[in-house]
Amino acid sequence: MLPFFSEVFGNPNSPYAFAQEARNAVDEARERVAGVLGSRTREVVFTSGGTESDNAAIKGVASALKPGGRHIITTAIEHHAVIHSCEELIEAGYEVTYLPVGSRGVVDPGAVEEAIREDTTLVSVMYANNEIGTVQDIAEIARRTHGKARAMGRDIVVHTDAVQAAGWLSLDVNELGVDMMSLSAHKFHGPKGVGILYIRRGTPFNPLIVGGGQERQRRSGTENVPGIVGAAVALELAESQREESCEAIIPLRDMLIEGALERVPGARLNGDRNQRLPNNANFSFDGVEGEAVLLGLDFAGICASTQSACSSASIEPSHVLVALGLDADLAVGSLRLTLGSDTMEEEIRTTLDVLPGVISRLRGMPSLSSTT
Repeated sequence: MLPFFSEVFGNPNSPYAFAQEARNAVDEARERVAGVLGSRTREVVFTSGGTESDNAAIKGVASALKPGGRHIITTAIEHHAVIHSCEELIEAGYEVTYLPVGSRGVVDPGAVEEAIREDTTLVSVMYANNEIGTVQDIAEIARRTHGKARAMGRDIVVHTDAVQAAGWLSLDVNELGVDMMSLSAHKFHGPKGVGILYIRRGTPFNPLIVGGGQERQRRSGTENVPGIVGAAVALELAESQREESCEAIIPLRDMLIEGALERVPGARLNGDRNQRLPNNANFSFDGVEGEAVLLGLDFAGICASTQSACSSASIEPSHVLVALGLDADLAVGSLRLTLGSDTMEEEIRTTLDVLPGVISRLRGMPSLSSTT
């Protein structure tokens, strides 16, 4: 990325030779991303992050297909970038069906198919959940959706928020059968503030951001060349190391899950035990508040979160855990531990040594809610 902050600083949309070096870098980055996705280079759009990619996909398709219907299908456990986009569309006169996921946090592909109506234009189901790590059968959901759409003689676009999946699951858009896919660079060790939106050729789409017509009229604004270069290389590296990373991380994840359930009385694993990301463990603990657990772990040098980092300032229980059937008290006592490709067994052992003591001490103290 470094040369594109200084030596190669030209605007990639300008005609002179200095700028064309930057244009070549963007084009090469697009080829790298397309290679990982199994897509055409022209189907890759660079954005400012996963949030923009989700917003653009949801609103862009809804707008383009508005004459044919105003019904959208999604799930109760989507990221807020999808949830809030749908809420805005509801205010604009659209209807949204939020499919339940059950206690395992898994969407039934048959339920998606049954929810399709004559006026359905978009199905958006996240590939892997950002809080509980459950993985959805996107390929089957896309197959059923497109099959029913063909039988009805309609266009129904399938979008997936795959932000959490990169580096852990296959992103081949043809295997998955999706029309649109959202990615965020910082989730696969790329720079923050850069995202990717895959848009299959022929997919009806109106741009969210208009202006100079960059990204083939799909996302205006001067390209963030250093970020785009970094995102593409990071994605390529993450994919090349994916199998090796999964093989190393899954045993550590299982060690963490089994150890926490054994050592902490009243601990509960949230999400399906097996149909989950290789690097995700999410727990709930009776009688404690998640924020207090985080502080206790932080004092010991252990970084964790309670729900999505994007909504960590919220004191409301996670909508994802509520959708699983947890009551509010248990939902606010959740803990999300995410492993990375460089996580070591020693770090898991340290966490398992520290966590029981943190929970025990907190259970012996009056809760914040009981003293206010």
